[in-house]
Amino acid sequence: MEMATVDKLRSGIIDKIQSINDEGFLETLDKVIPSSDSESLFSLTDEQKAMLEMSEDDIKNGRLISLEAMNKRNLEWLNEM
Repeated sequence: MEMATVDKLRSGIIDKIQSINDEGFLETLDKVIPSSDSESLFSLTDEQKAMLEMSEDDIKNGRLISLEAMNKRNLEWLNEM
């Protein structure tokens, strides 16, 4: 994303936040956005990290299936039931 786009988004969000008067809403928003460190927003288990690494390996090695092929496979499986 271009820096100008990021700056524009940030400015728009700040303008919206400044117009909010609902204290409860602002407290909830403060919990959703704990810090500027995006890494701290997500906490993954070791198993989740391993699954993501396996997915990246599948992508790198071309082990992919299109959405259409997956939908067809799922319909065939459902029809077997």
